[in-house]
Amino acid sequence: MTDSDSSVLAIDIGGTKVAVAVVRSDGVITHELRTPTLRGVDGDATFAPAAEAITKIISEAGLSGRLRVGISSAGPIDTPAGWISPVNIGAWREFPIVARVAETVRGATGAEPAVGLAGDGHCMALGEHWLGAGKDWDSMIGMVLSTGVGAGAVINNRLYPGLTGNSVLLGHISVNAYGPRCVCGGHGCVEMYARGPALVAAAQEAGWTGGEDAEALTADARAGNEIALEAIDHGMRALAAGIAAAATLLDVDKFVLGGGVSKAGAVIFDPLRKHLHDFAVLSYVKALEVRPAILENAGILGAAALAFADE
Repeated sequence: MTDSDSSVLAIDIGGTKVAVAVVRSDGVITHELRTPTLRGVDGDATFAPAAEAITKIISEAGLSGRLRVGISSAGPIDTPAGWISPVNIGAWREFPIVARVAETVRGATGAEPAVGLAGDGHCMALGEHWLGAGKDWDSMIGMVLSTGVGAGAVINNRLYPGLTGNSVLLGHISVNAYGPRCVCGGHGCVEMYARGPALVAAAQEAGWTGGEDAEALTADARAGNEIALEAIDHGMRALAAGIAAAATLLDVDKFVLGGGVSKAGAVIFDPLRKHLHDFAVLSYVKALEVRPAILENAGILGAAALAFADE
């Protein structure tokens, strides 16, 4: 007997690693492998370690028959076309990840799999909605605050990916129409003020010399450093504006915030919640709630939830 009927294959693609896991319908991860994301090689060579991990984990788990597979990836992506172009994986530009994963799984099982693809922000939202901080909510937006600002939405218990899978790109909502040009080509995007490196840069420009990363900055803020506190406050005001814009557009009043920067706790959440009162002013978003994420593996679990949705 195999686990194929009650388990799915989940794949989480990031700039530093690719994680492959077998996940049961109760959210338990029974098998997991991680492989580094290769640099300086072409697309096929970059995919080769992931293919090896997929084949190995299918064998170790004893899976066979038609598998359901969920893929979480950094973007941009195109879900209908089945390709990904992660900004931080230079070898993959419109890389046909769905076709390559399907080919690998088919070779290991002898059967055609069902493969779903979603952005990493959407999979984070799916994971937290399924088993994390948003499991008691029907609708929510999940966000990742780290080296960038990602997001995804679950509305009425269903993923809302948009036409191409890139909906709710909260980090590139403009909160300053006259601001400097962002790497995306826009002006004054949320990421330019709220992502970890932006918080650090703002503090350093103001004279902070406590370190080089957001972890050091938030530690100094917790210790009462005024420059660190001011830089974080400024960034969280921009994030609050972006959250309020997303809430207003989608008519969603519940958010889960995860990612490395969010783990700093109150020094992030207190100013964020304070500034939300200035932007979430319409009647249907006035009671907007932001919770901290609680899952360490929301990407994998979200990819699994995506696969389980293909019933």
